[in-house]
Parts: sequence; structure tokens; C-alpha cells
Amino acid sequence: MKYFSGFCLKEEKELFKDFLEEKEFVVAGFSYGAQKALDYVLDCKTRVDKLQLISPAFFTYPERIIKMNLEFFERDKEKYLQNFFKKCGFFNEKYIGDCEIGDLKALFSYDWKKIEKLKNVKLEVFLGEEDKIISIKSAREFFKTYGHVYLIKKANHFLRS
Repeated sequence: MKYFSGFCLKEEKELFKDFLEEKEFVVAGFSYGAQKALDYVLDCKTRVDKLQLISPAFFTYPERIIKMNLEFFERDKEKYLQNFFKKCGFFNEKYIGDCEIGDLKALFSYDWKKIEKLKNVKLEVFLGEEDKIISIKSAREFFKTYGHVYLIKKANHFLRS
């Protein structure tokens, strides 16, 4: 399995062991890592049977909210990340990785419509019913066209209750 970590995270894969399929031809990613996972699969020249997206970073924020987030990040990255992870509903310092303003810009500006190019790859999307980061309703409606969407009851962005 090839796995891509979320925004400002590292080695959090173990948090999702109940959802991930640890097989050779599976690619997975969490949140921002879901964007990277899709790009990887679309560019991949080798066999991929399944793409698993855990709480994909599917944003429908207005431009002013995105701009505000970027300004806050640039002004005080540490405080921004504390607030961000609090909103996500989970925090553990051992999973915090490095990130830059470019990562945040990419996170907010990703074009999910490229998923239409996905061919011969089974898609599974896991969403937390109580996710405060993304619009669950919009994400669910969008991804159900392309694959199986699983809504985890009473779960946050990290799929934790």
C-alpha cells in the first residue's frame, strides 16, 4: 500500500488501520493526502486496484474565508495549526509534520473534478458525520458519483467519535 499523509502530518496512517486495506495495489490518503493520492493514481504507470480517500480535503469555502486562513497561517503558524487541529477534533504531537503556506494554498485550491479521469480503479471514500473541516453534504454528493462513500456515524475529521 502507498499512503499519503494529511496537512502538516506525518505517520498518522496507524490512526486509520480499521479503514485501510493493506494490500499491494492500494493507494490511500488522509485529508490533504487524499488529494496527493488521487494525483499519484492519475499519474501512475503501474497497477492500482483501489484508491481509498479518508476525509478528503474537499473545500467549498468562499474566497474570503480562504484568504483569511492564509493570512492567519502566515501571521502565526503555530496558533493556526493548534486551532486547525482542535477543529479537526484530534491532536497528538507525535503526528505533527512540517508544512508551509504553499501546502495550505494547495489544500484549498485543489480541483477535484480531475477525479473524472480515474479509470479501472475502485474508489472508497470515508467521511466523518461530525466533520467540522469540510462540508460533508457537498463531499458526499460529489464523491458518490465516482465510488463508494461510507459515512462514519458521530465521527470527526479524523474519523474519531
